[in-house]
Amino acid sequence: MDALLNRPLAALMAEAAALRDAGHGRLMSYSRKVFIPLTRLCRDVCHYCTFAEVPRAGRNPYLSPEEVLAIARAGAAAGCTEALFTLGDKPELRWRAAREALAELGYASTIDYLVAMCGLVLKETGLLPHANPGVMTRDEIAALREVTASQGIMLESTSARLCAPGGVHHGSPDKDPAARLEVLRLAGELRVPFTTGILIGIGETRAERLEALQAIADLHAEHGHIQEVIIQNFRAKTGTKLAGAEEPDLEDLLWTIAVARILLGPEANIQAPPNLSPGVYQRLVAAGLNDWGGVSPVTIDHVNPEAPWPEIETLAARTAAAGKVLVQRLPAYPAYVRAAETWIAPAIAPRLRQASDAEGWAREDRWSPGEVTPPRLPAPRLAGPDAALSRDVARATAGERLDPPALMRLFAARDADFAHVTAAADALRAEVSGGTVRYVVNRNINYTNICTYRCRFCAFSKGRTHEALRGPAYDLDHGEIVRRAVEAWDRGATEVCLQGGIHPDYTGETYAAICTAIREVLPEMHIHAFSPLEVTQGAATLGLSLSDYLARLKAAGLGTLPGTAAEILDDEIRAIICPDKVNTAEWLAVARAAHGLGLRTTATIMFGHVEASVNWARHLLALRDLQAETGGFTEFVPLPFVAMEAPMFLKGQARRGPTFREAMLMHSVARLALHPLIPNIQTSWVKMGPAGAAMALQAGANDLGGTLMNESISRAAGTQHGQEFPPEAMEALIRSIGRQPAQRTTLYGAVPEERRRAAFEAGELTPVVQTAPRRREPARG
Repeated sequence: MDALLNRPLAALMAEAAALRDAGHGRLMSYSRKVFIPLTRLCRDVCHYCTFAEVPRAGRNPYLSPEEVLAIARAGAAAGCTEALFTLGDKPELRWRAAREALAELGYASTIDYLVAMCGLVLKETGLLPHANPGVMTRDEIAALREVTASQGIMLESTSARLCAPGGVHHGSPDKDPAARLEVLRLAGELRVPFTTGILIGIGETRAERLEALQAIADLHAEHGHIQEVIIQNFRAKTGTKLAGAEEPDLEDLLWTIAVARILLGPEANIQAPPNLSPGVYQRLVAAGLNDWGGVSPVTIDHVNPEAPWPEIETLAARTAAAGKVLVQRLPAYPAYVRAAETWIAPAIAPRLRQASDAEGWAREDRWSPGEVTPPRLPAPRLAGPDAALSRDVARATAGERLDPPALMRLFAARDADFAHVTAAADALRAEVSGGTVRYVVNRNINYTNICTYRCRFCAFSKGRTHEALRGPAYDLDHGEIVRRAVEAWDRGATEVCLQGGIHPDYTGETYAAICTAIREVLPEMHIHAFSPLEVTQGAATLGLSLSDYLARLKAAGLGTLPGTAAEILDDEIRAIICPDKVNTAEWLAVARAAHGLGLRTTATIMFGHVEASVNWARHLLALRDLQAETGGFTEFVPLPFVAMEAPMFLKGQARRGPTFREAMLMHSVARLALHPLIPNIQTSWVKMGPAGAAMALQAGANDLGGTLMNESISRAAGTQHGQEFPPEAMEALIRSIGRQPAQRTTLYGAVPEERRRAAFEAGELTPVVQTAPRRREPARG
């Protein structure tokens, strides 16, 4: 402690800034919120406060539910994600007017009414409540936990002197340091993400500030729940006992921010309100700050009404001038959002997940995969990319294998870093494949939607007689499969892509028979079929090794395998989304066995649900390492999670897909991470939409995939796009971005002119026949 007291400010700030950068990189966060002053009555008489009022005749002591909702709805309309409830401490213990008003409203206490209003705002507006009601009991904290995303109480100071006669907290029982520390302790035991902080310049010494900060650090070390520490500078206000008191100067504020960072560590979130220190943002950042707190486009700062909020665009520009990127957060900080099952009540956790991105920040756009129109990506504010990120990009461009932390840095790219990653990926794309964008004319044939698995992300599979979303269960007979394949050939297709659910009656012979039926009629049609899950199931039913069974399929006409059923190749995530499916090693084993037989495969990732960037990194490296071993992957296909009808989304257990920034970065980072081993990065027009796919083609992708003719899996999940993207539309889209289209085969070969003519002269598709389920020979094994 003494060392901090005696060190020069410049040295403290330099150490603090380095610690902050180690923990938070270039990000400076803020919460876009609306402030709801539920009551301005308070039993305390702090000598500096203008928020608290005394009862006035004709004035309701509490906002009515209608008034609360009006403020909240204005905030929601302005793009806020947080409703911050500010209020006095236990006014009913002092004021008869408060007791009477609560009785008329039907509540026994201010906290009871607060709980009800938090629940009302959450239900009616979707805003996530954060409550600062002062000193609370265990039961009150627990009750609020059910309707809030986070809570808080300013410790202010641990100095008992300030509660003695003549001190600023004399006559304010709720400012007793022991009582406030007990609230912080109880919140930790109850696992509530909690905000606290100190108020400087109210008569405390610097040593007492350090004692308060150390008390906060000790509580966090025990419980891990202090999500934010506010360093708030006292402002003298007319009409208070401290109206003429001297305010702490800038040097005092910078010193306190710096020592807070040093005491609390690199990961801590340290905030100083920007409206209380206008014009010195860069100095605050240089002292170790990483958060600006709540900024409202709707309501004033009711605690400091004389200090207007900065406009968010202005705040972003000032933050960029300090070399940082402004990022919006939710009421709960990212670490708590990512672990919502531990820290957040069951009724609140789904709202947080659906409002967050993969890192736990607030989603920066309203786009979800499957929607038609992609959002505009903002222009960078920073002059250039981060040096460490630039080095990672350079290493990847040179063909080096990056480790997970480096890949995670690329996936987290924003602003100039995002621009650098996507531009580097596009340059590498141009180097590898030139100005050509390829596509394949093919037809999807999903031969059954009956499946014994219950993957939590899938809206496609059904039970044998399930009549739920998007049509009944079906099980195509060979006649319908072959009819669709013949029609596809007549329409210029060079490939049929066959996949389906894992029907309980299917055996390995079932899959082989499908290949044989098509091959007998269409010997030149390429059969691209069967995910590693289907292959594993088929082999097991016949008691064959993977290699022996794949050899049988190859003999029956199988040409290549789609690399689906990969989802996330990380068993940490597979245990959540598809626990009974093949695990990572089993998926890779099928691909390895296929490659060993000369059967090439694609590789996919389904992202944007419950996973994080570390899981993306592990997935990409698993593919890269296998490709280095076998060379059997033809392309990598990012598949953004389509959430609309997915069971785990509807149950509140998943995000609503990646943000558009994240979807773009998956294409770019894949180009860099898999270079030079996998040369083709395909974008899914079904998931990204044609306009989004065009943007991905300018961020590292070089392939537009298949025309499909019938796309049913993503449609079942809720995409808005059509089931076919005909070649003339494909080529128009490719030319619109200045590239040259080229129709290809499944294995990236040239297509005969006859096939191309047939594709461009194709007639309308005839209606499909979804053959009703029928009894098959039961699976063996």
